[in-house]
Amino acid sequence: MTAATAKTVLIAPDKFKGSLTAAEVAEALADGIRSVAGGPGMSAGIRCELLPLADGGDGSVDAAVAAGFTRRSCTVSGPTGRPVQASIAFDGVTAVVEVANTCGLGLLPHGILEPLDASSRGFGEAILMALSLNPARIVLALGGSASTDGGMGMLTALGFTFRDSHGLFLAGTGRNLREISSVDVRPIPELAGTELIVASDVSNPLAGPDGAPAVFGPQKGATVADIAALDRGLGNLVAALARAGTGTAAELAAHPGAGSAGGIGFACMLLGAHQVSGADFFLDLLDFDTRREPCDVVITGEGSIDEQTLAGKLPAAVARRSGNRAVLAVTGRSLLPRERWADLPLDRVYALADYTELDSSRDPELSAALLRRIGREIGQGIGQDIEPSGGRHRAEITVESTSAALR
Repeated sequence: MTAATAKTVLIAPDKFKGSLTAAEVAEALADGIRSVAGGPGMSAGIRCELLPLADGGDGSVDAAVAAGFTRRSCTVSGPTGRPVQASIAFDGVTAVVEVANTCGLGLLPHGILEPLDASSRGFGEAILMALSLNPARIVLALGGSASTDGGMGMLTALGFTFRDSHGLFLAGTGRNLREISSVDVRPIPELAGTELIVASDVSNPLAGPDGAPAVFGPQKGATVADIAALDRGLGNLVAALARAGTGTAAELAAHPGAGSAGGIGFACMLLGAHQVSGADFFLDLLDFDTRREPCDVVITGEGSIDEQTLAGKLPAAVARRSGNRAVLAVTGRSLLPRERWADLPLDRVYALADYTELDSSRDPELSAALLRRIGREIGQGIGQDIEPSGGRHRAEITVESTSAALR
């Protein structure tokens, strides 16, 4: 075995939501691959490069830190107002702030959903923390929100004041949207010269049949009546902002992406943010192309691979940008038939569900064990230099499944 014959594998997954972070997924796969590298029958050594990824949702700060950003901790208001420990990532130029670790679903006390009373205020407080660092740009990662408040809480933290018809102050919650009578719009001088980027692949408008309440409200606990109330409330928010002199409010509310994160996307656009593809932006931010260049095989993945993956989610972006290399995907479950793998394009999809009868989606230990098992299988295929059996040739790696024998 020589350095000349060694293979390099880039392990670049997203998180497995509910069980493992992207870094934990990458480490488990690498452990499995390394355990067989150089073993009996192996013709080449294998070097693993780890690049945990995110697409602008939860885990974005962690991915940035893993890529070399510095973590900055801060205390902010959680989704129900209780203080929570959050963090942002900063590299001296760019700050990454995420909804999930400031006011996300995972921070709800005891996991009790609060579709009307959750707030985005903590996200605004984290933005203020980021602004204190004088960044050239702030990346706003909007996935995993607990609220549908149209960004009212976020804007309140940034100095906007919302009042009811009696002139009383309103806290930023979905329930209070319908009570807004006036808005004091505060200029935010700290934003001068700072580029705001919403990294998201959500294209929903703020309200209406394809808006935030109708599409995302149910997963946050909203009933049919709640959805109707939130939709009317968001309309009232837009009207109040227009009366306050933000003449573009109605136009922005209809813009694709305004409905992301319960309408936080709308509030970000109100502040001048522009939206970019979350997957491709984070691949650029984390220097994927440079890290990919010396590698022979790329492994990506996320918790579920399905039709939505084809629409441009992270594994699709990784595969598209991997060039003439074998690209493997590892997932908790795959709803994509084998004949569709080439559409991404992927050479092979490994699903944890094919290796166990148990539900691994909420079981970190089981997920990690299965990933190590899959890593060993991948490592054996790479090390034995077995070529793909059919399909396009992109690298020397076996892609035939042995999962049936492992079940």
